[in-house]
Amino acid sequence: MARNVRLLRCTPDDVFRVLANGWLYPLWVVGTSRMRDVSEQWPAEGATLHHSFGSWPLVVNDTTVMREWDPPRRAVLEPHGGPIGIARVAIDVKARGDACVVRIQEEPVTGPTKLLPDTVFDAITRYRNAETLHRLAYLAEGGAPGTSGGSAAAGFASTAEREPIQR
Repeated sequence: MARNVRLLRCTPDDVFRVLANGWLYPLWVVGTSRMRDVSEQWPAEGATLHHSFGSWPLVVNDTTVMREWDPPRRAVLEPHGGPIGIARVAIDVKARGDACVVRIQEEPVTGPTKLLPDTVFDAITRYRNAETLHRLAYLAEGGAPGTSGGSAAAGFASTAEREPIQR
């Protein structure tokens, strides 16, 4: 199971405002190229996002199902990756003073990625999910609708600008 952790200068509620807006999904999930539809029930458990991954002309229509929604602590998503199978992605958020710690864990459920040795899957996925948390930091720390209006307005620089990213 691939794990990434990042400290964000925002509240857990800010993170969950981003997760709750299904139309923002391609902005923070690496590989997602466009949104096609967001079910009216999103982010309730069982609700579905309809999106695509890949680059044109090799674009695959895909869906993600919300399996667990417990704001501001935990969300579990199940991306259905067409030919690459299904994954389970858990996002856990814990407050830390005026910031929060976000942990993302991903594991394959079905498909060819389940056949990969754990070390190979983890290496690839940890690298991708480091960028996913990097993007989520930009949005949750003030760049997304419903957040506090930008990191400059909050009085601090975004943690997304800090490199190197923990991989």
